[in-house]
Amino acid sequence: MHSTPPDKKRTGWLYFLRSPVFDIGQFLLLIILIVWFFSHSVQDMGYHWQWYQIPRYLYVWDESGFVAGPLLRGLGVTMQISAISLLLAFSIGLLTALLRLSNSVPGRILSRVYLELSRNTPLLIQLFFVYFVMGPILGLDRFWAAVLSLSLFEGAYASEIFRSGIISVEKGQWEASHSLGLSYNQAYRFIVLPQAVRRITPPLASQAISLIKDSALVSTIAVYDLTMEAQALISETFLTFELWFTVAIMYLIITVTLSFFVSYLEKRMPTGRHG
Repeated sequence: MHSTPPDKKRTGWLYFLRSPVFDIGQFLLLIILIVWFFSHSVQDMGYHWQWYQIPRYLYVWDESGFVAGPLLRGLGVTMQISAISLLLAFSIGLLTALLRLSNSVPGRILSRVYLELSRNTPLLIQLFFVYFVMGPILGLDRFWAAVLSLSLFEGAYASEIFRSGIISVEKGQWEASHSLGLSYNQAYRFIVLPQAVRRITPPLASQAISLIKDSALVSTIAVYDLTMEAQALISETFLTFELWFTVAIMYLIITVTLSFFVSYLEKRMPTGRHG
């Protein structure tokens, strides 16, 4: 009789603990506990659940067919802001990481100042600064002020992820690229960055999920995203618990879907190991 080696058992447990399934289980357990707590609390307040009213705020059917309700329209704005901000944040992060690793003294100083300012000030303050100060100067409306704020804030954290991935590539890879006659830029493009991307995909995915959740703050400058739409509906209908639980579930669907997609990419990506 043969038993599974202990190291394989530990590896299996570690894989399970890092899998999206475990995260979903934890979140669902938390949701169950919160619902149980609120259901008992609101009973004492005499609150009556009105879940039957929620579907009409998601969608309606009329003569023209399917029509998105306020929550789905807000979700569309949230996804649009998140998608554009994500692309800009990763671009800013990569550029900042390259500047920090370059031989340019002004580039290193500029990138360091940007990092310290972005990471050591709250996102809400940056959002107000961009909208009320930079917005009028640059001609930015609410939407693009929100995009720029999220991009700069998340780009600072993404730059550290990119930098750690780049410096984790063995020096022998640089030496091999130079021996092949590749230039500095070609070594980055064809040798270093492809290896770094495989290593930093999980933390970048976590940063993307963080960006989606942080996008809820754009409601403070009256951008009608998912959170702002929910706040407006609550002020009209007083369906506080039903609407906030619905919004939480919608955010959960987005982040869990992204987690599964990244997990799929990790399995499809080559490991770079031979033998």
